[in-house]
Amino acid sequence: MPVNSFDSYPLTWKPQKEKLRPPYYKALAGDLEDKIRSGLLKEGTKLPPQREIADYLDLNYTTITRVYDLCKKKGLIYGTMGKGTFVSPHSAEDITIPAPQTLDVCIEMGAVNGFGEYSGLIGQATHRVIEKGYLRNLYEYSYPAGHPHQLAAGIRWMEQLGAHADCEHTAIFAGAQNALAVAFLALFSPGDKIAADEYTYSNFIELAKLLHLVLIPVRGDEKGMLPEELQKQCTVNRIKGIYLIPTCANPTAVSIPAGRRSELAAVIRRNDLILVEDDISAWLHAAGGKVLPSMFDTLGGQSIYICGMTKSLCPGLRIAYMAFGERYKAAILHGLLNVNIKTSSFDAEIITELILNGDAYQIAAKKRMWTEKNCLLYAGYFPDFYDERKAVSYYQWLPIEVPGSFYEVENELLNRGVRVYHSGRFAVAEGSKQNFLRVSLCSAGSTKKLERGLQILREYLEEGQ
Repeated sequence: MPVNSFDSYPLTWKPQKEKLRPPYYKALAGDLEDKIRSGLLKEGTKLPPQREIADYLDLNYTTITRVYDLCKKKGLIYGTMGKGTFVSPHSAEDITIPAPQTLDVCIEMGAVNGFGEYSGLIGQATHRVIEKGYLRNLYEYSYPAGHPHQLAAGIRWMEQLGAHADCEHTAIFAGAQNALAVAFLALFSPGDKIAADEYTYSNFIELAKLLHLVLIPVRGDEKGMLPEELQKQCTVNRIKGIYLIPTCANPTAVSIPAGRRSELAAVIRRNDLILVEDDISAWLHAAGGKVLPSMFDTLGGQSIYICGMTKSLCPGLRIAYMAFGERYKAAILHGLLNVNIKTSSFDAEIITELILNGDAYQIAAKKRMWTEKNCLLYAGYFPDFYDERKAVSYYQWLPIEVPGSFYEVENELLNRGVRVYHSGRFAVAEGSKQNFLRVSLCSAGSTKKLERGLQILREYLEEGQ
């Protein structure tokens, strides 16, 4: 007989004793899974302590431990030291996205494809563009910076992100990486020094190497780059430019608040730096109605602002808008013409169609919703490393205490079936005392795969510690 009677005790999970059949651990695990999948047990519900369930069912404590362990492996529940066991976010739903074949080999949590499989409205817009009477005009060499109506659509999109420009100071590029390449080719020379966050976009680091630019790491805090540290580096080094991702910085997911942006802008003006602002994620905040002023607007338009559309709309449509100040106009357009000749007008027209008919905003809102849900899912597995200020980000920055080079850590996780990227790939300078993983939450292909990937990652880190 149980030591205590829980017949009238309000347990959040209360299996029907009379329906249980051996093996009991399988029957109980099935019952718990059914209640979670059906929504009877909502995400975040705290489950009863294992000993209480054991007493209530008059079963051995180890049987209940086995039940909880089995459900944890399925990603249905998670435990927090000293707090208890909880129902995992999304365990009652399965948001399935058609996945590339590579996802059958491993769970993709390294690349940031921005839920690239969501393409229904993209396909419809493509058909509408094909059916238009002026398709032939899109195949010509005319308007190397972009057709006027395409530029107008881009300006409209950027305005919701807090960046305001006009057609004379806007151009269309073949993706943000292409825009970065043109900007740094056109405005800088080999040997020029560029200030950047200590951890920054890895492809930018490689681009700087190709262009023989010298990156100067600048310390930051939870609000982003420190203005006094930027000024210090400007004093010590002859810095010509600065590269910033002010919103959801890649890879740290830090967003610079308005006050810090103003302070950084003052240092940029004082030292006459050329700012290249890579605004890859402001649309996530715009979709939620919370827009911070762009650095471009803060500086009165005297900088470079790049707004890529691959993460917000479609990774295969390599389109980005660049806004630039008058002092940079001639150099940027010269660089665009000699690097690209022009960007695909057909791709730009599809993006234009999506913006003008409103579908772009619908796609962005949907992706934001998925992003918020996946961030909460991450929080369930790593509650000690979850920052609510990063609650809407395609990726999270997870501190780790695992020995070995970043290649060894990445390969070990890959062997376990998960691809993530180590902070070593994003470090502007070597020698950091703290290591991290950038965990992508938008590329796994389904909620189940993401849950499994997070479970593998947590187990690996617990073993390493």
